[in-house]
Amino acid sequence: MESPPPAPRETPAADGLLPPATVLERCPAGIEGLDSILEGGIPRGNMVLVAGSVGTGKTTLCLEFLVRGAERGERSLFLSVTEASRKLMQNLSTFEFFHKDLVDQGSLVFVDLPTVYDRLGLGREEMTSEEIGILLRTIRDLVKSLGVRRLVLDSLTSVCYRIRREEQIRDFMLRLGQELNELGCTSLLVSEIGPTPGRYSLHGVEEAIVDGVILLSNVHRMGDILRVLQIIKMRGTAHSHAQFVIQLTPIGLLMAPHLKGGREGGG
Repeated sequence: MESPPPAPRETPAADGLLPPATVLERCPAGIEGLDSILEGGIPRGNMVLVAGSVGTGKTTLCLEFLVRGAERGERSLFLSVTEASRKLMQNLSTFEFFHKDLVDQGSLVFVDLPTVYDRLGLGREEMTSEEIGILLRTIRDLVKSLGVRRLVLDSLTSVCYRIRREEQIRDFMLRLGQELNELGCTSLLVSEIGPTPGRYSLHGVEEAIVDGVILLSNVHRMGDILRVLQIIKMRGTAHSHAQFVIQLTPIGLLMAPHLKGGREGGG
């Protein structure tokens, strides 16, 4: 009988070397500048807050993230709370990167959450704990049954208006993040905020739960208003904390450095 092959040995501590870091699978946003500052994309399974005030490009960034994923063969789901899917697709048709056949083939799926509320009987202004559980299971079942790899919720702020209590919001987001991560689904949650320094969500608890925060804002420079993107945090990757000027063009979102900044670990 042949003796079994020797077991692989770990690097001796005397070498003074740390074991290699785990390389996380990436979910490329398909936006060149964004993927570059995230070392190839968002770590797969992360739940990321896309925060900003009106007119900063939140929905456009999220839609391009889904379209680029659908083009790669990753089923993508847009859960719309504030705007009808029909109108969203009309707006998308003005961008050259959008191809309607992605919707026709089922690679890019739009679901109006108010319709889901009605179907599930979730008509109260404030959802009960049981109703929050029903909503969570519905989202999970949609993701699982469709094989969704990318999800956008637009907006988390509107959902939180229906949950209201901070402890329930915390529980909702913890459970949602766990469910989506286990299904290998990377998600962007839109957060509608005003110009409040250091605040990225309605209640302040949302930004503590998520794996990442992408902040979009308008800044004034020499009489012009510039759209600016900044990564506030992103777990599982090094990233720049610098600000980048963004432009919403027919071919998609373009980024250029605004202020220089170093690379720091995700938080």
